[in-house]
Amino acid sequence: MAASAATPAIPPFPRLPEFPRDFLWGVSTSAHQIEGAADARGASVWDAFTAVPGNVKDGSTAAVACDHYHRYREDVALVRDLGVDAYRFSVSWPRVLPTGAGQVDPAGLDFYDRLVDELCAAGIRPVPTLFHWDTPLAVQEKGGWLDRDTAERFAEYAAVVAARIGDRVTKWITLNEPAEHTLLGHALGQHAPGERLLFGALPVAHHQLLAHGLAVRALRAAGARDIGIANSHGPTWPASDAVADTGAADFYDLLLNRLFADPLLLGRYPEGIGELMPSDDLGSDLSVISEPLDWYGINFYQPTKVGAPLPGGTATEFAGITIPPELPFSPRQIEGYPVTDFGWPVVPEALPELLTAFRDRYGDRLPPLVITENGCSYEGLDDQDRIAYLDGHLRALHRAMAAGVDVRGYFVWSLIDNFEWAEGYRQRFGLVHVDHTTQVRTPKASYHWLREALSARRP
Repeated sequence: MAASAATPAIPPFPRLPEFPRDFLWGVSTSAHQIEGAADARGASVWDAFTAVPGNVKDGSTAAVACDHYHRYREDVALVRDLGVDAYRFSVSWPRVLPTGAGQVDPAGLDFYDRLVDELCAAGIRPVPTLFHWDTPLAVQEKGGWLDRDTAERFAEYAAVVAARIGDRVTKWITLNEPAEHTLLGHALGQHAPGERLLFGALPVAHHQLLAHGLAVRALRAAGARDIGIANSHGPTWPASDAVADTGAADFYDLLLNRLFADPLLLGRYPEGIGELMPSDDLGSDLSVISEPLDWYGINFYQPTKVGAPLPGGTATEFAGITIPPELPFSPRQIEGYPVTDFGWPVVPEALPELLTAFRDRYGDRLPPLVITENGCSYEGLDDQDRIAYLDGHLRALHRAMAAGVDVRGYFVWSLIDNFEWAEGYRQRFGLVHVDHTTQVRTPKASYHWLREALSARRP
């Protein structure tokens, strides 16, 4: 159980609007960010990346993280007491297959077996994500996501996981945020595996999407029937009406939104992109990539304002990321809105803007949507700003649904403060505070607020 602590004050926010009774409420985490127990799994690209001085801003690693591997029962109890329906976690590929293929580690599968059992016993729906950026290091050393063979290995891994826990899992996610893994990990080198390929990273996008499609087929062959993906999306706002700015914004939107949604939902790449992809038979690949989805997951955090590259070959600092001057766009500060501790603007109205744009663009090709991540980084136990953030975004989501967008669920990022990738432990997204020295968990004001808000829906 969570450590006892005085409950921070909960402000008198108005009651949330009424969502459908079968609307799915959940919280999210990922394996590398919380599990720890690095000595009980194979190495991943993040182990190698964090071992290089300077790659993580506070010099930390996720070798222990939140020690969820040993404390999962305590964390499941936090999920249960929160009153949500589902828990989205990720399966560590190198924990199940230490070298990415071949010999399965029974202890790794046993851990997820125990976790799923614990969730089911608590009345919580397990929602595993099969890939949340922790590519096995052995796979990376053979080419990683630049190598087409990685997609095949991923599908084999998906089948292994489904064979073990598929009898109790009724909702699946293949990949998490392939756009970020492509851009940050392979184009800009600011996440693992640290490649700085710029547009040479496009094969990574294609192979991840192909891996998704092959995994969908493998999961369905194993009997799974409720399968989606978690893609990050957000509106792109041009910095001005100037042609250079609108063109740059459109290109950024193509790379971060349409490049990953169009192949999945329309069975084609945006114009001019397909011929850049590494495939001898792109049509066949796209038929795999566009395997029909049962639902489509959207991770939403913020809109992005984008303009033409700055004069003089100037790099742009954006949300902790450096955008090199070689790229044909430059993210800009969105003014007039509060920002999180990460410096991300808080713009709840951008969520219905995004969702209605998806509905209008994809029409009847768009399956039901699920918000698979939404959250913010703030310090402190009395996190009133996080409460305001969640309240505002849930109200905005309700307005989108009232306008006819079919959204079936919402997952908060994140259950607990975790290892936040290249930021280390400097950013805290959790509803529950974690002291990373003692591993004591303390629910924040936002946890109590959400529990109270959700309790109103129960008879």
